[in-house]
Amino acid sequence: MNQNAESESNYFAASAEDVLQLFDVAPEKGLTSDELQMRRKQHGANQLREVEMRSSLLILLQQFKSMVILILVIAAVLAFSTSRLPEGFALLAVTLINAAIGFFSEWKAVRSMQALRDLSQHKTRVRRDGEEQEIPAEEMVPGDVAVICEESLAAADIRILQAEQLRVNEAALTGESVPVHKTSDKLDQDTELAERTNMLYKGTSVVEGSGEGIVVATGMQTEIGQISEMAQQAEGKATPLQRNLDTLGNHLAWITLSIATIVAIAGVIAGRDTVLMIETAIALGVAAVPEGLPIVATIALARGMYLMAKRNALVNQLTAVETLGATRVILTDKTGTLTENRMSVRRVVTPAGDYDLESDSLSENNDALLRRVFELSILCNNARLSDENGQEQQTGDPTEIALLEAGLEFGFQRNRLLEEKPEDREVSFDPEVMMMATFHHHDKQQFVAVKGAPESVLAACTRIAQAGEEEGDQQLSEEQREDWLNRANGLASEGLRLMAMADKQVENTDADPYTDLRFVGLVGMVDPPRRDITEAIEQCQNAGMRVVMVTGDRPDTGQAIGEQVGITNDGAAMRGSEIGNWEELSDEDRRKLMETSVFARVTPEQKFNLVKFYQEEGEIVAMTGDGVNDAPALKQADIGIAMGQRGTDAAKQMADMVLRDDQFSTIVAAVEQGRIIFANIRKSVIFMLCTNLAEIIAVTLASLAGAPIPLNPLQILFLNVLTDVFPALALGVGPGSRDVMTRKPRNPKESVLTRHHWLAIGGWSVVIATCVLSALALALHWLGFDETKAVTISFLTLGFSKLWFVINLRDRGSSVWNNDIVRNPWIWGAIVFCVGLLRAATYWPWLSNILDTTDPGVNGWLLILGLSLIPAVLGLIAPGIYFYLPEKKETAKK
Repeated sequence: MNQNAESESNYFAASAEDVLQLFDVAPEKGLTSDELQMRRKQHGANQLREVEMRSSLLILLQQFKSMVILILVIAAVLAFSTSRLPEGFALLAVTLINAAIGFFSEWKAVRSMQALRDLSQHKTRVRRDGEEQEIPAEEMVPGDVAVICEESLAAADIRILQAEQLRVNEAALTGESVPVHKTSDKLDQDTELAERTNMLYKGTSVVEGSGEGIVVATGMQTEIGQISEMAQQAEGKATPLQRNLDTLGNHLAWITLSIATIVAIAGVIAGRDTVLMIETAIALGVAAVPEGLPIVATIALARGMYLMAKRNALVNQLTAVETLGATRVILTDKTGTLTENRMSVRRVVTPAGDYDLESDSLSENNDALLRRVFELSILCNNARLSDENGQEQQTGDPTEIALLEAGLEFGFQRNRLLEEKPEDREVSFDPEVMMMATFHHHDKQQFVAVKGAPESVLAACTRIAQAGEEEGDQQLSEEQREDWLNRANGLASEGLRLMAMADKQVENTDADPYTDLRFVGLVGMVDPPRRDITEAIEQCQNAGMRVVMVTGDRPDTGQAIGEQVGITNDGAAMRGSEIGNWEELSDEDRRKLMETSVFARVTPEQKFNLVKFYQEEGEIVAMTGDGVNDAPALKQADIGIAMGQRGTDAAKQMADMVLRDDQFSTIVAAVEQGRIIFANIRKSVIFMLCTNLAEIIAVTLASLAGAPIPLNPLQILFLNVLTDVFPALALGVGPGSRDVMTRKPRNPKESVLTRHHWLAIGGWSVVIATCVLSALALALHWLGFDETKAVTISFLTLGFSKLWFVINLRDRGSSVWNNDIVRNPWIWGAIVFCVGLLRAATYWPWLSNILDTTDPGVNGWLLILGLSLIPAVLGLIAPGIYFYLPEKKETAKK
């Protein structure tokens, strides 16, 4: 095989003879056995490298990556090393429970995602040693002569040598929604992928026709292989929540170590018992770590995953649930995502009038030329509509199916029409002339029905039908021809795919079908937008998110659909070739790119670069896709979203989420859930840190003042692991604010806790710690209780303060009696349950002995109740104080 770099990379720009010479093969004989063995050794099997799914072990290990989990593990080790077995086992249990919840949630989701299937596991036909053979697709090699058959799947990249009415579905590769006619003609060097009509690419399917070609690339050297390589090289992005929780964990680690060290050293210097100070340091370490945070975050995300699955959104990783809530840009495909992925007749224009099928009723229209247009479109047609077992079965080209469906609405049934006007001859669609014709007879007369591209049909017409007359006509002048071409171009600019209809009377079936035709009219078809898409896009815009269309379709089609669904109101669609290298763009080019809402004729590499451009601009990007061509961009995006019904396995494998119903509105529901999850996790973190910091303040001040420690380590652990976790969990699974989708997306650089939140946490912690220390002091010096009873009172005061404090976490500006906290039944259940736990800690002997508690008595309970209610009462009577927790929400601008 001769080597020629230019020819190898641009086979479509070389003639068929040059490609055959390059591969040193004769099409009538194909490769010999000796040549086959040599090329097989040189190129290997015709297979794509498989993308491995995450193993169960990897999923398990990923549950321990959090810094908070690491702190808990270290605390458990220290507890065991100092013979504090109850604390050690409790910390270990928290760690394992969190890991188990996260593992089983992600393991189930990953197993639900379909793996990347090997596109080569099928048979294909080739010519070798002068004979046709059927071989496994993986045995194909460059230079093989491929025999192309109808309804077959291309097993390699093939340069077409000859084509007989060959049409190929390339939607999975290019995004083009209509089958492409293939020829063997040489093309220009700069021909875009979607317009390479002399190439058959691996993974695409033959709709109809036949042909032959020479295999020019196999395996990873094919277009799909290169896309697969690009996808595997795409960067896996850490989600915003991962980054935020890791940052928070790092802060907590340093805070824990610093406070524990300072207090231990200060106590020893002050002359206090060294063992006591070590125990106090452990208590502070336990108090500083929100043990319930990993469990709360994991369960909140797992529940979000479950709720999304109920809404037909299957998520394969917990943290991806929340990422959608931070999304600022959604890059979406057109065909099947914004549109219904089926053609529908929208406009019919005849010399008698212009009919909009959205507003005009066909069944009530008796216009003769309109009837003639539909009659011709049904007769000159190879599609089929049949009803089997009560279900409509469609076969054939989407355009022809649309014509049959519109004809049914007008009252024409193909079978009955063919009985009245039987077909005598068919001239199949010829991509050279861009027309199709059928001959029919009726009442001892013969006529030909023609449909095709407007420019081709009008060029073949010498007459034009007269308004109101089915059979009448007049001469078609050049001025009229030009006028109809302009009308056709105007309709095309609206995103319509056009067919022109013509007919003529003939003497017999030997007549030339494409001369002296009578022009009857134009039919405009469109892949209509989904019914709910405009509302869904409006919701996204109200929520401060940009929706950008990225399609492989024509610019005029993309622009028209963009305007119909509300993505864009002005500005032309940008071709993918105009995007350029995002790293080399000028400021003006970047501004233009950011303002563009529709990108058309976009290649896989351009999609990939567009995602990276938005990410470079600081945006959180969601990308939808269904084809093999979308896989690299899906992986590079912060969250990749694949279509479940029509998506390829490659797209699903690379995606973070699969839409089982292919509905864009499902993305909107997922965004809402993601935002609710982040807000809930933030409230849970604030709740736990407020109460934990109150413990630290109380223990630290008591230790430095030489007073009894208000809480022992096991009491702290009991509060943090049980009475903290259940209210925090209730917050984490709350219904969320009703206006969450009217707010701007949060800044992706914003941490879980902002400066405002930390100030709020500090303020409330001081209030709660003051109540706890006051309870200890009053119990000792006013009520005269012993130290055990006094510590029991301070322990219970903190426990109940936490429970009542949760009502302060309502959204800012919401009603005291009607807000997301009051409407959350889990909150009330958690409070009732935790009240029972605190009573058990006091009165159940086994637990009371472990925690070293005793009955506080009536006066003690009154003191506990009075002081524990102070933070909640403050939140109710003084909602305007600076440390009111949730930040003021920003409303998104449309």
